Amino acid sequence: MTAQPILVGISACVLGEQVRFDGGHKRNAFVNDELGNFVEFLPICPEVAIGMPIPRKAIRLVREDERIALVETKDDSQDYTDAMNQFSMSKASELQSLPLCGYVVCAKSPTCGMERVKVYRENFAEKDGVGLYTQQLQQQLPWLPIEEDGRLHDDVLRENFVTRVFSLHDLYESLGEAPTAKDIVNFHSRYKLMLMAHDPQAYRSLGRMVAIIKDYDLDTFIEEYRLGFMQALSHRASRKNNTNVLMHFQGYFKRDLSKAQKAELSQVIHDYRKGVLPLLAPVTLIKHYLAMYPDEYLSQQRYLEPYPQELRLRYGL
Repeated sequence: MTAQPILVGISACVLGEQVRFDGGHKRNAFVNDELGNFVEFLPICPEVAIGMPIPRKAIRLVREDERIALVETKDDSQDYTDAMNQFSMSKASELQSLPLCGYVVCAKSPTCGMERVKVYRENFAEKDGVGLYTQQLQQQLPWLPIEEDGRLHDDVLRENFVTRVFSLHDLYESLGEAPTAKDIVNFHSRYKLMLMAHDPQAYRSLGRMVAIIKDYDLDTFIEEYRLGFMQALSHRASRKNNTNVLMHFQGYFKRDLSKAQKAELSQVIHDYRKGVLPLLAPVTLIKHYLAMYPDEYLSQQRYLEPYPQELRLRYGL
């Protein structure tokens, strides 16, 4: 069976399309030049989708008595709220039928911003809004990894987003068109240590859930598991949790490694815990020892390689 492309939605301006109100774009280098080598983008500009021209008048969110309105900045009578809400609800519903694995949205946009979007009221603005389109994505696809272009400059946020995108794609590929309980159990087994690093509580609760999978309707289980799994990965893996996972790996090698090798691994993990070395260092050493002393359970753990190494995302962690 041929693997399906990793489909990622994206604000068209972030992909470099000249669709902004001033005819410009907000091309993101990481998205285009690195992530783009491994995923297939689905570009959407909500403003263009509802028929607004390029260039066009600037728009903003305004807090009215009982709603947030989308209007022209210099003419509140030009109201695009209903058209944008209708498009957003329809498009988000349509996207639910696709194996969409992530979405990169444009920061601060009144349609696409994910957080801290300006909402105006009389003579002041509060940075507490969400773009009308992205709000529908969040509501209708709560499992979907969504990240803003600007936040992808942060090493930790970028690595977390990419991890979630590739993990969700792996879930879809693993279950296929006719999933079985065994498929889910096998998938969960591969992600145990990943879950431990991101959310120890979810690691335990999802484990209990998988243990009684036969008590569920399978379709219902998959929906609940997908949501719980993706919410767990949305928690960024802390240095403390990563260290705990690394020590779990270390425990599996206690009968195989020489005294010197054990000391080497312990020191590298210790140096990572102290912030002296990046996460890549102990992970690379563990993979080296796995090549010397194969272990089927450890080798299948996606924690060791959650995405292509070419993305070089663990260098700064």
